[in-house]
Formats: sequence, C-alpha cells, structure tokens
Amino acid sequence: ESYPSSSPIWFVESDDPNLTSVLERLEDIKKSNTLLLQQLKRLICDLCRLYNLPQHPDVEMLDQPLPAGQVNLKADIEDLDHYDMKEEEPVDGKKSEDEGIEKENLAILEKIRKNQRQDHLNGAVSGSVQASDRLMKELRDIYRSQSYKTGIYSVELVNDSLYEWHVKLLKVDPDSPLHSDLQVLKEKEGVEYILLNFSFKDNFPFDPPFVRVVSPVLTGGYVLGGGALCMELLTKQGWSSAYSIESVIMQINATLVKGKARVQFGANK
Repeated sequence: ESYPSSSPIWFVESDDPNLTSVLERLEDIKKSNTLLLQQLKRLICDLCRLYNLPQHPDVEMLDQPLPAGQVNLKADIEDLDHYDMKEEEPVDGKKSEDEGIEKENLAILEKIRKNQRQDHLNGAVSGSVQASDRLMKELRDIYRSQSYKTGIYSVELVNDSLYEWHVKLLKVDPDSPLHSDLQVLKEKEGVEYILLNFSFKDNFPFDPPFVRVVSPVLTGGYVLGGGALCMELLTKQGWSSAYSIESVIMQINATLVKGKARVQFGANK
C-alpha cells in the first residue's frame, strides 16, 4: 500500500551469494514513480551479466515513458493479453497441475482457492503467499501419491486451514508390536489409526512443521509427553526446505515402528 514510498521486497529461494548480492543492489535505486520498472531493469541486466546471457535491447527501454499516443493503445493491448491468459491457463497449466487427482480432492483444492480469494477481498489474509503456495503444492502432490491412494495415510485440513492438518497413519509395519496394539485398539474402541497434528508457520518451508501425536497415547517411539515427537528431522538444524510433507509423514511412520512405540491403553487422551 505504501508503494512507491516504500520499496518492494525481493527474495530468492537460493543460498547462492551471487543472487543475494544482485537483490541487495536493488535497494540502491532511488524511490520514484517508476521504482519497480527501474528495479526490474537492474535485475534483468545483473542476471544477464551473472549468467553471461545476451540482453534484449528492449530492456533499456523498460523504465522510459511511452510516447503519448501509445499509452492508451498499450493499455488496451495489455488488457486483451490479460484476458487471453485467463482463458488459456486452465486448458494447459491447470490440466497438468490437477492430473492424477481424484474429483473429491480437486473440490477441496478449489474450495481452498475460493477461501483464499475471499480472504484477500475481506482483507483477512492469514499466513504468507510463499507458505500458502508451497502448502498447496504439497497437498496436490499428496493427492497424486500412491501411498495416499493406497490408504497408508490420510490428510484432512482442520477448519479448511492450509496451516493445520490432521494426518492419520492408517497402516504401519504389520510385523510390529504397534500394529498388534492398533488391532486391539480397533476391537476396543473402533479406532485403528494414529492421529497426528501438523501445524505450519508463515515461514514454511524454511522452518519445519510442528508435529504431535493426538491419539492414541503412545509410549516409546521417540514420542514425548503431550505427544511431541523427538526427531532431528523436525528441528531447525535437521530440517531442509527441500523435504516434502509426504516424506515427513512416511519417516514418522517408520520412526514410530523403529522406536518400538506402543499404545498406552487406558491413558487419558
């Protein structure tokens, strides 16, 4: 809202110091009504030099005002281009993006998109664009996954929030004591899964999710009091932004079995 008196914030998902220095140089540009165009011009020029790429001659004209007669014409053309893109995107991009996802899960993704648009209109945006985009990608990847489709685990958003998930571990190693306990639990309480709660912060994927076991109460398996999990994977030191949520779910499943987790029957939930 304060643009152009405040500069746009640029970031890059890379540890390359050369790219970081390119973005830092953007802060040297003086504030003006064409600040964004000047920054864009500098960014393109610096990246072309960095990667030894030829620079298109039109780049030099980026921050120059248009001749008076061309301003309205260009605006009209841009409006048409924008309209065409809206029509074309669902045909190619969205089709491949949604390929391999069941209809009911596509409906969930569409509901999330609508909720996000409504939140933007109401000025009640939660989370960050970066985290929301990544979580949408993670959810799409899970819906395509064979492990998900074959019922090893399930995922449900809590109150339709991208930032809090309930994950049910539906299958564990059949030779493990934990599997035997879950069979007994099914007979006693009609429940045969382990319920995990995943909560994500605005700076995901650069910080790990917080994961805890909601039910049943487990002992062993690196499960602490209150259900928190003692896993290096879920600490800042052991976490990597490259990890997928499905790989985290599967690793938790394996860790519970490896750590000989057992259901604590009769414990308060």
